[in-house]
Amino acid sequence: MEPIVLDTGGADIQGESARIQQRGPVALVELPGGVPAWSVTDQAVLRSLLADPRVSKDPGQHWTSFINGEITEAWPLLPWVAVDSMFTAYGADHRRLRRLVSPAFSHRRSTALRPRIAEITENLLDALAAAPVGEPVDLRAGFAYPVPIQVITELVGVPDGLGPALHKCVDGFFDGSFTAEQAQANYLEMYGLVGELVAYRREHPGDDVTSALITTRDEDDSQLSEKELVDTVMLVINAGHETTVNLLDQAIVALLTHPEQRAAVAAGRVAWADVVEETLRFQAPIAHLPLRYAVEDIDIAGGYRIGKGEAILASYAGASRDPKVHGADTAEFDPTRATREQHLAFGYGAHHCIGASLARLEAAVALPALFDRFPRMSLATNRTELSPVPSFISNGHVTVPVYLHADQRSGFAASG
Repeated sequence: MEPIVLDTGGADIQGESARIQQRGPVALVELPGGVPAWSVTDQAVLRSLLADPRVSKDPGQHWTSFINGEITEAWPLLPWVAVDSMFTAYGADHRRLRRLVSPAFSHRRSTALRPRIAEITENLLDALAAAPVGEPVDLRAGFAYPVPIQVITELVGVPDGLGPALHKCVDGFFDGSFTAEQAQANYLEMYGLVGELVAYRREHPGDDVTSALITTRDEDDSQLSEKELVDTVMLVINAGHETTVNLLDQAIVALLTHPEQRAAVAAGRVAWADVVEETLRFQAPIAHLPLRYAVEDIDIAGGYRIGKGEAILASYAGASRDPKVHGADTAEFDPTRATREQHLAFGYGAHHCIGASLARLEAAVALPALFDRFPRMSLATNRTELSPVPSFISNGHVTVPVYLHADQRSGFAASG
């Protein structure tokens, strides 16, 4: 059977995920450049593989195509695999790198950020409230994006002068429409900017992730190479923002297009924490995450085999809608479903998202504040007219236009 060629523009992520799922628990797909990979959309199988020591994220050790030189700079996804950070590390190297970053994302450290997240949120809501009544505003650009990007840049210690350029590079990192040349240029630009950030924090240390990593590197370079330092900071910036942007985006759209659920939340019958978990399940912020590799042959129930050295694509969007877990109504948004927390939006196993608690906290603060401030908010377009971001990795919308005050066009909310 021919592999399913992934739409890198992400025009119909959930429809495509369902088609992949119909092929079985694992199915061959084709990534950009004709690169094959096994997409895993069965939740139990994916959970098992994510925790399996026979599955690696280090292409230099375990991806045959990379080792043989078949993956070159001409491949647009190269920046996703050719980095030296905990994102691509395996075994002891991964544990070493994760141990250096983990303290910054502990539950205690994340919880301590709540007042600052609330302050950022209120400032953004004040700015939105100043928009002319009756004119639509874009909640992705004006709310879902700036909340997490401001939190993560402050956590990392990005000086004001580098922020806008870094934000632009982060957007490009997830853009599936980029050519290989554009992706490589974007990566090199971001690498240079993060290098400037590291240099700045060496001269002006602070209470931030970058300064802490620099101290570790400069006091004992056996723990962290200079490239690992830069790549780790780059990873924290990228991963620490995109997931939460899409979480906020998708939660807003879900509630605005499900008035009965929105009313239940407003009345206190449904908790915001349940909205967050169901959003993570219903629209996984990262649809497909490149890449993992089989350290040895791995047999999957049903007669499937992932061969040693072959690539594995963690397909979170499909796995989090697995009907074997969530039932026949898996494609419906329902914060009251008993299985809402059974998703893989933040991964699983050794590479479980280190910033998961921070992302949940940001959503728990930002979403109720938004809906409390603008209780008559409605979508300014039909749901079907919302355009997905051009990516098979990132699962969000280009814009989320809403009317903040007027309810005369609220018919849009349930249409489409």
